[in-house]
Amino acid sequence: MCQGKLHNLLLDLPKVEHHMHLEGSLEPDLLFELAARNKIDLPKDDEAFASSESLLARYGRFTSLDDFLHYYFIGMTTLVTGEDFESLAYAYFKKAHSQNVVHAEVFFDPQAHTTRGVKSETILEGFQKAQRRAKDEFGLTSELIVCLLRHISPADCHQAYLEALPDLKNGKIRGLGLSSTEKGNPPHLYKESYEDAKKHGLRLTAHAGEEADVSYMKSAVDDLGCTRIDHGIKLRDDPELLKRFAREKILISMCPMSNVELRVIKSIPELPVREYLNAKVPFSINSDDPAYFGGYIQENYCGVQEAFNLTVEEWAEIAMNAITLSWCSEERKDEMLNGLSDALAKYA
Repeated sequence: MCQGKLHNLLLDLPKVEHHMHLEGSLEPDLLFELAARNKIDLPKDDEAFASSESLLARYGRFTSLDDFLHYYFIGMTTLVTGEDFESLAYAYFKKAHSQNVVHAEVFFDPQAHTTRGVKSETILEGFQKAQRRAKDEFGLTSELIVCLLRHISPADCHQAYLEALPDLKNGKIRGLGLSSTEKGNPPHLYKESYEDAKKHGLRLTAHAGEEADVSYMKSAVDDLGCTRIDHGIKLRDDPELLKRFAREKILISMCPMSNVELRVIKSIPELPVREYLNAKVPFSINSDDPAYFGGYIQENYCGVQEAFNLTVEEWAEIAMNAITLSWCSEERKDEMLNGLSDALAKYA
């Protein structure tokens, strides 16, 4: 945790999270608790699963995105009942609240559960209970984003989208996303789902420009109609596209610690934070899969500050963009902007 002169500001800033996978907040202790509760056999041939401590230690040694995904999807198998999904999401919201997150737009991966026989209603009801508790107890508002999984065929992804469509249309789910193995699975393969979602006025995002090149980001915007890009660190490789992101206010949900842990970059100073600020490309700072990458949103904020020594004014810009480009109501945005003004007043 950073201890520089702006440390208190980073604690006080009301934070908005745009890129956090609920399944990626499954801490080892809860994973083992759920495995015992649901009589799920964890891999016996992997010494990482000997204890929660050994599993946590293994999380610190990921070699790639696919290496991480291997453990990520094993962890999900412990989620079975509505109570499990509620426990998972509530634990995240409670932790996020402790770090002054006031609004969170979070991903979930229904395909990873429905293929195991878990009903969509079970997943959604559990998450919604946690959302209501977080709002009632902490004042933390949230939106759900259904995430299609690239390692599953586009046809199966479209079927998953169609199954989620009623809840997308009734507002229980706010938006559509795309994640999992990026290379070899370009955005245009999922155009059918995104075109239909756009017709229904749904919010659209996609993971792009993390491991694959900047062309994936352009495709996500041009072919899928995304107004937000998750990760997006390759944007600096295309100066014209960078200008377009700034002009059209396309938000990048950056995940510093995730990019380091998955060996996308060697260290946080390699991120294009300074380039994006200078070019007026809006971005937010997020935790991605915090249980697996060793840090929640506060740790990511501090990591960025340690790397770039940002000013109060630059943090104000980051926080303001995170609020104004969120997918919540204008009334909620105004509430959060007022909170931001109050927090910044102490550092004027």
